[in-house]
Amino acid sequence: MSGQDGCLIDDPMTLSNSPASGGALTLRFWGVRGSTPVCGPDYAEFGGCTPCLEVRCGQRLFLIDAGSGLFNCGQHHRTDLPKEIDLLFSHLHLDHVGGLPFFKPAVFDAERTINTYCGNLDGESAATALERLYAPPLFPVTLDILPCRLAHHGFKAGETLTFPDGIRVDTVLLNHPQGSVGYRFDHGGKRLCVISDVEHTDPWPSPELMDFVAGADLLVYDGMFTDCEYPACRGWGHSTWQKGVELAQAAGVKALAIIHLHPAHTDAVLRAAEAEMQAEMPTAFIARERALIDVGTIGTPRPRVVARFA
Repeated sequence: MSGQDGCLIDDPMTLSNSPASGGALTLRFWGVRGSTPVCGPDYAEFGGCTPCLEVRCGQRLFLIDAGSGLFNCGQHHRTDLPKEIDLLFSHLHLDHVGGLPFFKPAVFDAERTINTYCGNLDGESAATALERLYAPPLFPVTLDILPCRLAHHGFKAGETLTFPDGIRVDTVLLNHPQGSVGYRFDHGGKRLCVISDVEHTDPWPSPELMDFVAGADLLVYDGMFTDCEYPACRGWGHSTWQKGVELAQAAGVKALAIIHLHPAHTDAVLRAAEAEMQAEMPTAFIARERALIDVGTIGTPRPRVVARFA
């Protein structure tokens, strides 16, 4: 339902467009859709942009993935982005890299460096793949004409990334074609885990993934398919909200957010799925584009929720 101020009143999360407190661990969803962007009245509530997440450890910024949602991230922040931006790729499939040249105004700033981190290529950086994609005849120009500096870094999933300011981000290799990387952020006594794109294994949950997400205040998980859709899409590298709930409950996770939403799943379909999911885990929800989460405020069954969207 909608409040008089235009806010959505729902359960069981607190979503806000207000700045978080200085030491908080926060997450904003700029793109939550999988495979291809979608638009239209059937996608107004959850959004249609492909993956892009903004994580802040206090004022320290990380971006995860460069899907089409990266455009709106740039338009929202404009001049308040740092001069060095750390962009962590889960992997390099098109729906996770297609927004990179459109990250305005960041890519038009000659004084800005965008560091990319890629961990699913056995230590190789994203440089070769991005240079192949962003070149004629697939794209009209090459990335080297952008005024910003792109600095590409490779690592092996499973390693811990340590940044010059001392911040550490843990990583894990995920079950996905050509591999994918999950990320774990620990800040201010709170834990955020982002696990997408991933296909569940049999048996499930895997001990390694349970250990990685154990005790998280918020787990972000790939729920692209329904239980009915999944058998026909086995091997495609995606999962279901049911498997997300199983993992969260087995690992003692406090709250669960489902992302990488199927492009054919309308607002009505997703609302129905969310109601089913919350019957099993009241602190689970389906991510909504532009929503801002103060990690750690979700975890008490069925608190009042106010969702505000920019």
